[in-house]
Amino acid sequence: MLEPINSVLGKGSSVRFDFTYSLWWNVFLITAGSAICAIAVKSLAVPHEFLAGGIFGLASLIYYKSGILSPGWVFLVLNIPLFVFAWVKVSRRFFWYSLYATVATTAAYELINIPLPVHNQIYAAVACGALMGFGAGTVLRSLGSNGGLDVFAVYLFQRFNIGIGKVYLTFNAALFSLSTLELSLDIIIASLILVFISSVVVEQTLSMFNQRKVVLIISDNIEMISHDILHEMKQSATFIKGQGAYLREDKDILMTVVNNIQLKKLEEIAFRHDERVLFIVENTFSVIGSSFSKRKVY
Repeated sequence: MLEPINSVLGKGSSVRFDFTYSLWWNVFLITAGSAICAIAVKSLAVPHEFLAGGIFGLASLIYYKSGILSPGWVFLVLNIPLFVFAWVKVSRRFFWYSLYATVATTAAYELINIPLPVHNQIYAAVACGALMGFGAGTVLRSLGSNGGLDVFAVYLFQRFNIGIGKVYLTFNAALFSLSTLELSLDIIIASLILVFISSVVVEQTLSMFNQRKVVLIISDNIEMISHDILHEMKQSATFIKGQGAYLREDKDILMTVVNNIQLKKLEEIAFRHDERVLFIVENTFSVIGSSFSKRKVY
């Protein structure tokens, strides 16, 4: 049974994240992320003939072997059927934001020229993976996507809860298998390093500022602890009814969610009132609703 403690955050707290749905914020994220991805591909991936993974990787492979169009334009062409799919299966808003991301990526690739003279193949793969991961993660923090495979991956995640990473893993496995017929093994291994680093950085970028700590506090002085949490930290919390296993005595367990900065203050309050307090901390990535992040709807 859950019994909420009255929040002292105020009514305005429920809209504190509304800006994440605003046009200007999403356009800013998409523009910045797309530019970073384009710079990484043009300045590092293409000079070393790396495959960046996903649809852009396929576009790069077509460019390496045909030379007809630049990877940016091939990427744009390959996205056409995927955007038809996004319009029908996901949402109009997701379609327009993702379309803008694709156009922004193509434009940035064609217009921005920032030489990055990294000659060592491994160093270039690491740098490219880090830049691409940060850029892609920045775009995915918006209500759109980077276009390409993201369109299909987001749909599968929304509809069937199939992880985006699994979709990319399957596609990239097929892409790199195909590339063994055309590219050297050294290039393929370097490309695998690039894709691995990119996926790690994407996850870190998506979790940036979103990491939270779920804290459970068990104490005989739980009322004093909860009072200070409410009035000193201006933080809401919840009582959970529990029972001791040995004496069968009813106990209130205090549960709250804080960020990394607030954690030490919370620990100080708990042990100030009870040196024998049981203070349990668990990491959590996604906390949505109430005064926290709004549920993301594409």
